[in-house]
Amino acid sequence: MKAEKFVPLEGFDVKDGETMTARSKEFFEMMKNRRTVREYSDKPVPREVIENAILTAGRAPSGANKQPWHFAAISSAEVKTALREAAEEEEREFYGGRASDEWLKDLEPFGTDANKPFIETAPWLIAVFRETYGLDEETGERSTNYYVHESVGIACGFLLAALHNAGLATLTHTPSPMGFLSKICGRPNNEKPIMLIVAGYPEEGVQVPNIDKKSLEEISTWI
Repeated sequence: MKAEKFVPLEGFDVKDGETMTARSKEFFEMMKNRRTVREYSDKPVPREVIENAILTAGRAPSGANKQPWHFAAISSAEVKTALREAAEEEEREFYGGRASDEWLKDLEPFGTDANKPFIETAPWLIAVFRETYGLDEETGERSTNYYVHESVGIACGFLLAALHNAGLATLTHTPSPMGFLSKICGRPNNEKPIMLIVAGYPEEGVQVPNIDKKSLEEISTWI
Protein backbone atom coordinates (compact mmCIF):
# COMPACT_ATOMS: atom_id res chain seq x y z
CA MET A 1 0.00 0.00 0.00
CA LYS A 2 1.30 3.42 -0.96
CA ALA A 3 2.21 5.61 2.01
CA GLU A 4 0.15 8.74 2.53
CA LYS A 5 1.93 12.02 1.70
CA PHE A 6 0.51 13.66 4.80
CA VAL A 7 -0.55 12.30 8.18
CA PRO A 8 -2.27 13.96 11.15
CA LEU A 9 -0.06 15.94 13.52
CA GLU A 10 0.37 13.94 16.70
CA GLY A 11 1.96 14.74 20.04
CA PHE A 12 1.43 18.51 19.88
CA ASP A 13 0.07 19.57 23.26
CA VAL A 14 -1.64 22.96 23.08
CA LYS A 15 -0.83 24.95 26.23
CA ASP A 16 -2.26 28.15 27.61
CA GLY A 17 -0.25 31.36 27.72
CA GLU A 18 0.61 31.09 31.40
CA THR A 19 1.96 27.57 31.02
CA MET A 20 3.98 28.49 27.94
CA THR A 21 5.47 31.50 29.70
CA ALA A 22 6.49 29.38 32.68
CA ARG A 23 8.00 26.65 30.50
CA SER A 24 9.90 29.14 28.34
CA LYS A 25 11.28 30.82 31.46
CA GLU A 26 12.30 27.48 32.98
CA PHE A 27 14.11 26.47 29.78
CA PHE A 28 15.87 29.82 29.60
CA GLU A 29 17.02 29.58 33.22
CA MET A 30 18.47 26.14 32.48
CA MET A 31 20.23 27.23 29.28
CA LYS A 32 21.45 30.45 30.90
CA ASN A 33 23.75 28.33 33.03
CA ARG A 34 25.34 26.61 30.03
CA ARG A 35 29.02 27.46 29.83
CA THR A 36 31.85 26.31 27.61
CA VAL A 37 34.15 24.12 29.71
CA ARG A 38 37.76 23.23 28.85
CA GLU A 39 38.68 21.05 31.84
CA TYR A 40 36.92 17.69 32.18
CA SER A 41 36.64 14.82 34.58
CA ASP A 42 37.21 11.34 33.16
CA LYS A 43 34.06 10.14 34.93
CA PRO A 44 32.14 7.84 32.55
CA VAL A 45 28.90 8.97 30.90
CA PRO A 46 26.38 6.30 29.81
CA ARG A 47 26.30 5.74 26.08
CA GLU A 48 22.50 6.03 26.09
CA VAL A 49 22.77 9.67 27.16
CA ILE A 50 24.85 10.44 24.06
CA GLU A 51 22.53 8.36 21.88
CA ASN A 52 19.49 10.31 23.06
CA ALA A 53 21.26 13.63 22.49
CA ILE A 54 22.20 12.63 18.94
CA LEU A 55 18.64 11.43 18.28
CA THR A 56 17.46 14.85 19.45
CA ALA A 57 19.87 16.53 17.03
CA GLY A 58 18.49 14.32 14.29
CA ARG A 59 15.02 15.84 14.83
CA ALA A 60 16.23 19.26 13.69
CA PRO A 61 14.58 20.76 10.59
CA SER A 62 16.56 20.54 7.36
CA GLY A 63 16.24 21.61 3.73
CA ALA A 64 13.74 19.26 2.02
CA ASN A 65 14.20 16.92 5.01
CA LYS A 66 17.48 15.70 3.54
CA GLN A 67 19.04 15.59 7.04
CA PRO A 68 22.57 16.35 5.72
CA TRP A 69 24.48 15.50 8.89
CA HIS A 70 26.47 12.74 10.51
CA PHE A 71 27.63 12.46 14.12
CA ALA A 72 30.63 10.29 14.97
CA ALA A 73 30.49 9.49 18.70
CA ILE A 74 33.95 8.69 20.05
CA SER A 75 34.83 7.06 23.37
CA SER A 76 37.87 5.01 22.29
CA ALA A 77 41.01 6.13 24.15
CA GLU A 78 43.15 5.22 21.14
CA VAL A 79 41.04 7.32 18.76
CA LYS A 80 40.95 10.23 21.19
CA THR A 81 44.73 10.21 21.44
CA ALA A 82 45.03 10.27 17.65
CA LEU A 83 42.56 13.14 17.48
CA ARG A 84 44.42 15.12 20.11
CA GLU A 85 47.75 14.71 18.34
CA ALA A 86 46.27 15.82 15.03
CA ALA A 87 44.29 18.71 16.54
CA GLU A 88 47.28 20.05 18.47
CA GLU A 89 49.43 19.95 15.36
CA GLU A 90 46.92 22.22 13.59
CA GLU A 91 46.55 24.41 16.66
CA ARG A 92 50.29 24.99 16.91
CA GLU A 93 50.19 26.27 13.34
CA PHE A 94 47.19 28.45 14.23
CA TYR A 95 48.72 30.06 17.30
CA GLY A 96 52.16 30.14 15.72
CA GLY A 97 51.32 32.35 12.76
CA ARG A 98 48.20 31.24 10.89
CA ALA A 99 45.85 33.35 13.03
CA SER A 100 45.76 37.12 12.66
CA ASP A 101 46.86 39.38 15.51
CA GLU A 102 43.26 40.56 15.90
CA TRP A 103 41.99 36.99 16.25
CA LEU A 104 44.61 36.11 18.84
CA LYS A 105 43.81 39.28 20.79
CA ASP A 106 40.11 38.37 20.81
CA LEU A 107 41.01 34.95 22.21
CA GLU A 108 43.09 36.32 25.08
CA PRO A 109 40.18 36.53 27.60
CA PHE A 110 39.60 32.79 27.22
CA GLY A 111 43.16 31.70 27.96
CA THR A 112 43.28 29.21 25.09
CA ASP A 113 46.43 27.81 23.50
CA ALA A 114 47.53 24.88 21.34
CA ASN A 115 47.25 22.32 24.16
CA LYS A 116 43.98 20.37 24.09
CA PRO A 117 44.06 17.81 26.92
CA PHE A 118 40.26 17.74 27.09
CA ILE A 119 40.21 15.72 23.88
CA GLU A 120 41.66 12.76 25.77
CA THR A 121 40.18 13.41 29.21
CA ALA A 122 36.50 13.87 28.41
CA PRO A 123 34.53 10.61 28.15
CA TRP A 124 32.86 11.52 24.85
CA LEU A 125 33.71 13.41 21.69
CA ILE A 126 31.17 13.95 18.91
CA ALA A 127 32.60 14.84 15.51
CA VAL A 128 29.98 16.61 13.41
CA PHE A 129 30.01 16.31 9.62
CA ARG A 130 27.95 18.08 6.98
CA GLU A 131 26.89 16.04 3.98
CA THR A 132 27.62 18.30 1.02
CA TYR A 133 25.65 16.02 -1.30
CA GLY A 134 23.79 12.75 -0.95
CA LEU A 135 25.40 9.56 -2.22
CA ASP A 136 23.58 6.31 -2.89
CA GLU A 137 25.71 3.55 -1.35
CA GLU A 138 24.67 0.99 -3.96
CA THR A 139 24.69 2.99 -7.19
CA GLY A 140 27.05 5.82 -6.31
CA GLU A 141 24.50 8.28 -7.67
CA ARG A 142 24.66 11.79 -6.25
CA SER A 143 21.68 13.80 -5.00
CA THR A 144 21.39 17.44 -4.02
CA ASN A 145 21.18 18.59 -0.42
CA TYR A 146 19.72 21.99 0.40
CA TYR A 147 20.63 24.60 3.01
CA VAL A 148 23.33 22.29 4.32
CA HIS A 149 25.15 24.80 6.55
CA GLU A 150 21.92 26.10 8.05
CA SER A 151 20.51 22.61 8.62
CA VAL A 152 23.63 21.27 10.32
CA GLY A 153 23.98 24.43 12.41
CA ILE A 154 20.46 23.98 13.77
CA ALA A 155 21.15 20.31 14.50
CA CYS A 156 24.28 21.25 16.45
CA GLY A 157 22.21 23.68 18.51
CA PHE A 158 19.75 20.89 19.30
CA LEU A 159 22.65 18.63 20.25
CA LEU A 160 24.28 21.12 22.61
CA ALA A 161 20.95 21.90 24.29
CA ALA A 162 20.21 18.19 24.71
CA LEU A 163 23.61 17.50 26.25
CA HIS A 164 23.24 20.42 28.66
CA ASN A 165 19.71 19.34 29.55
CA ALA A 166 21.07 15.88 30.39
CA GLY A 167 23.53 17.41 32.85
CA LEU A 168 26.74 17.48 30.84
CA ALA A 169 29.23 20.24 30.10
CA THR A 170 30.29 20.84 26.50
CA LEU A 171 32.89 22.51 24.34
CA THR A 172 32.76 23.22 20.62
CA HIS A 173 36.24 22.74 19.21
CA THR A 174 36.89 23.93 15.65
CA PRO A 175 40.52 23.36 14.64
CA SER A 176 41.29 24.67 11.17
CA PRO A 177 41.81 22.90 8.91
CA MET A 178 40.11 19.82 10.31
CA GLY A 179 40.42 17.27 7.52
CA PHE A 180 42.04 14.91 10.02
CA LEU A 181 38.59 14.33 11.52
CA SER A 182 37.38 12.78 8.28
CA LYS A 183 40.42 10.53 8.06
CA ILE A 184 40.42 9.34 11.66
CA CYS A 185 36.63 8.83 11.74
CA GLY A 186 36.61 7.12 8.34
CA ARG A 187 34.02 9.39 6.75
CA PRO A 188 33.37 9.50 2.97
CA ASN A 189 34.35 12.31 0.61
CA ASN A 190 30.84 13.77 0.46
CA GLU A 191 31.04 14.66 4.16
CA LYS A 192 33.02 17.57 5.55
CA PRO A 193 33.84 18.04 9.26
CA ILE A 194 32.57 21.23 10.88
CA MET A 195 33.30 20.79 14.59
CA LEU A 196 34.26 18.49 17.42
CA ILE A 197 31.92 18.61 20.42
CA VAL A 198 33.43 17.60 23.75
CA ALA A 199 30.97 16.27 26.35
CA GLY A 200 31.36 15.14 29.93
CA TYR A 201 31.40 16.24 33.54
CA PRO A 202 33.38 19.38 34.38
CA GLU A 203 36.49 18.83 36.46
CA GLU A 204 35.93 19.64 40.13
CA GLY A 205 36.77 23.28 40.84
CA VAL A 206 36.90 24.23 37.15
CA GLN A 207 36.84 27.94 36.38
CA VAL A 208 35.34 29.66 33.34
CA PRO A 209 35.93 33.14 31.87
CA ASN A 210 34.10 35.99 33.57
CA ILE A 211 32.00 37.00 30.57
CA ASP A 212 28.34 37.72 29.90
CA LYS A 213 25.95 37.50 26.97
CA LYS A 214 24.29 40.35 25.09
CA SER A 215 20.94 41.58 26.41
CA LEU A 216 17.57 41.01 24.76
CA GLU A 217 17.66 44.60 23.52
CA GLU A 218 21.02 44.02 21.85
CA ILE A 219 20.07 40.83 20.03
CA SER A 220 16.48 41.52 19.01
CA THR A 221 14.20 44.01 17.28
CA TRP A 222 10.44 44.04 17.93
CA ILE A 223 8.36 45.45 15.08
